[in-house]
Amino acid sequence: MIILTMTDCPIGLRGDLTKWLLEISHGVFVGQVSARLRDQLWERIKETTKDGRVTMVFNTNNEQRLDFRVHNSTWEPIDFDGIKLMLRPSPSRIKQLGELRLGFSKASKRQMAKRAAKKRDSTYPDTYVVIDLETSGLHMLQF
Repeated sequence: MIILTMTDCPIGLRGDLTKWLLEISHGVFVGQVSARLRDQLWERIKETTKDGRVTMVFNTNNEQRLDFRVHNSTWEPIDFDGIKLMLRPSPSRIKQLGELRLGFSKASKRQMAKRAAKKRDSTYPDTYVVIDLETSGLHMLQF
């Protein structure tokens, strides 16, 4: 059995997965497939998700009877004394990994840049005059 959760993935991929799996909720797929088909599905998912995030949980022959795979996610599966766990990254680790997905989207960054440009333009006038009022006094220095 496999369980797939998908976020920000193309609609075509979701439609393609419904050939083998059931979509029980938006972006959540379950099904019973062979290991070979599961691996082929995973390769297809990695090729077509673009910026989307995918997590796959599937049964296997280990102590927990399950395993994980992730794609484009800050969470990562780790082996802790023979037990598979999902490592949730701390903010410092996210910075260390150089994760670009967290924070603002590209659209919101463009909006912020436009607002900043408008604010900059409205703060300073287009033309201005500079007058130097510096004086050294009326007396002259003698050497």
